[in-house]
Amino acid sequence: MNPAVYRRTHNTMKTNSMKQFALPLYAAAMLALATGFSGCLAVAAGAGAGAAVAYVRGKLEANLGADYEVAITATNRAIQQLGYAKVSESKDSLVDNFVVRNADDKRIDIRLENAARGLTKVTIRVGHFFGDQALSVSILEKIKANL
Repeated sequence: MNPAVYRRTHNTMKTNSMKQFALPLYAAAMLALATGFSGCLAVAAGAGAGAAVAYVRGKLEANLGADYEVAITATNRAIQQLGYAKVSESKDSLVDNFVVRNADDKRIDIRLENAARGLTKVTIRVGHFFGDQALSVSILEKIKANL
């Protein structure tokens, strides 16, 4: 066999076998990164009152430009309008915790904190571990609509 042909064929076989090994390894690494970071941090600009909304580790956090008592009333209305069953509510002068369940029997925790006059921090978590960003955002939008 001609040495030039042998080298070209042999090098091509090496390159192809390396590509066959590297491609699945690369795909697995990208999948691991995507899975590991999904839900870790997604930030979006909130509508109205210039509020920022952050979705971190399965929790949606936002600041509402409303007094604490007004935010509580808006949250109660939103829960009723969405048809959720209120399991419990514990309230004091600084924090109000709601535990509700939707039609799919998912647990939803809504926490309101009295941050300052005219400012209430809201935290929403759907489920226990991974959360549900779309559902959390829709709940937040319903609360904002009732302010």
